[in-house]
Amino acid sequence: MAIPDSFIQELKFKSDIADVVSSYVTLKKSGRNLVGLCPFHNEKTPSFSVSRDKGFFYCFGCGVGGDVITFIKKIENLDYIDALRFLAKRAGLEVPEDNGDSGLSRLRGRILEANREAARFYYRQLYSPMGREGLEYLRGRGLLEKTIAHFGLGFSPASGFELVNFLKSRGFSESELINANLALRGRSGKIYDRFSNRVMFPIIDIRGNVLGFGGRIMSDQKPKYLNTADTPVFNKSTNLFSLQFAKNAASDTLILAEGYMDVIALHQAGFENAVATLGTSLTQEQALIIKRYCKNVVICYDSDNAGQRAADRAISILKPADLNIKVITIPDGKDPDEFIKNHGDRGAELFRKLIEKSDGDMKYRFEKLKKKYNLENPEERNTYLNDCARLIATLDNAIEQDNYMSELSREYNLEKHLLERQIDKFRSQNRKNQYRAKTREIQMEISARSDRLNPEKANNLRAANAEEALIACVIDNPDFVDTIFSEKTEELFATDLNKRIFRCLYKRVKAGQGISLMELSGEFSGDEISRIAKIMARHEDPLQKNREAAKEYLSVLLDEKQRIKPEDAANSGNETIMQYMEILKAKKQ
Repeated sequence: MAIPDSFIQELKFKSDIADVVSSYVTLKKSGRNLVGLCPFHNEKTPSFSVSRDKGFFYCFGCGVGGDVITFIKKIENLDYIDALRFLAKRAGLEVPEDNGDSGLSRLRGRILEANREAARFYYRQLYSPMGREGLEYLRGRGLLEKTIAHFGLGFSPASGFELVNFLKSRGFSESELINANLALRGRSGKIYDRFSNRVMFPIIDIRGNVLGFGGRIMSDQKPKYLNTADTPVFNKSTNLFSLQFAKNAASDTLILAEGYMDVIALHQAGFENAVATLGTSLTQEQALIIKRYCKNVVICYDSDNAGQRAADRAISILKPADLNIKVITIPDGKDPDEFIKNHGDRGAELFRKLIEKSDGDMKYRFEKLKKKYNLENPEERNTYLNDCARLIATLDNAIEQDNYMSELSREYNLEKHLLERQIDKFRSQNRKNQYRAKTREIQMEISARSDRLNPEKANNLRAANAEEALIACVIDNPDFVDTIFSEKTEELFATDLNKRIFRCLYKRVKAGQGISLMELSGEFSGDEISRIAKIMARHEDPLQKNREAAKEYLSVLLDEKQRIKPEDAANSGNETIMQYMEILKAKKQ
């Protein structure tokens, strides 16, 4: 969909990046910019910078950057056109619509329409003769009719072609159904339903869009649960089941359960703040989503070994997000659904007491460690206390550390200063490990060996750095296009990515078009916009972008262009090498 530059300019004027970002991030003044904790990765020290004057953000910690559109795309999980619509609504504008709405945006819209129709189809099938087994299963699990309707549960018929035929009759193409992961193509070339003979759980986002589905098989066939694969509208790692309901619960706590049925049972029992991951372990992206809606998380996973491992992983993801964590241990190895159901009318009341009595994440981990050792044995007790000290050493909060040290000292009649000494030792080791990891990261950054976006940079480091500096010069000084640069300047570039960015800037300036990041968003991917933001953030000093500097960067590119690379020297004739030597001699004179 082609968006007029005039509309982008107006949207840019009415969408101050600092105002938009401050709706999600607490920003404080720091020099010319505003800084805060990055909403896209866990951090304790602010490395997220916003330039109000230049209209971009950049995180020096995780490398994410861009304009206000990029920010909304990432934090709201939207595509480019939907991010424009989001900002336009906020600014009281309407995005110009035309008949050229094609490409990814149109495909996303069609997938969402297909998913909505599929959800309605599955719901109707549940109450048809074909869905009888599914309906009996849900009723057997104690679900009320209003709960089934509330979550829009349904059933996929066993024939394998019912949904495909229905959606085709509604005008959806085979490619659209495959892209939505509602259908698969068989060896014969014919498409068939992705889900069959399963109770269906629609996965709905906070805006009410049906993003995908989870399905539980009615037979012994594996896998027991099947989820929609990643599509242009759905990513398992960046969504949570039932968040659309949980976010409206009057609570600053979310209950993190393990599966769909646990969440539904908890909601039916009155715990409307329950959510679950979507067939995967908890991710950092999901932790940051949780942090957006609450301060406290209660982990409520199964009590079996797999559930405990999942709880440990969840703690390691949620803790760096600075969330208060509690862990419920359900008696007799039951899951929440079983526990509530087994206690009848008192199920909800008793489960609430479990929440109230639940341990914090550190106490939970201490108790779990205890089960590994015979604490009557002095050597095993020492090992246990060392393990506890190692855990305490990971805490950033000094008060929290002191509380746990005091508690362990009292419980095991141990001199507190001895425990403190051991904790300091582990903290020192942790700092050394972090320093080594940071050093390796910086080395990789400087050498560009890990640069996947611009893989040519590592072998053309000097040229690529000059290219990036030139890009910053153009963005800050568009007049250089007429006074210093020319159409042939891009021929000096050694890396394709930087050449493409420079070419775009050059052409837009020549055409009298804007070159702010907001105006470039439609021409580059999110990662490429982040790279341009990084270039801008790394070249903020005006002295790096004046005329003399620009000419020096051009000189570097010319020098690198004329230089014979070691890998080419072996194949160069004597005449080429002699010419190169003459150039070097001339430069030294």
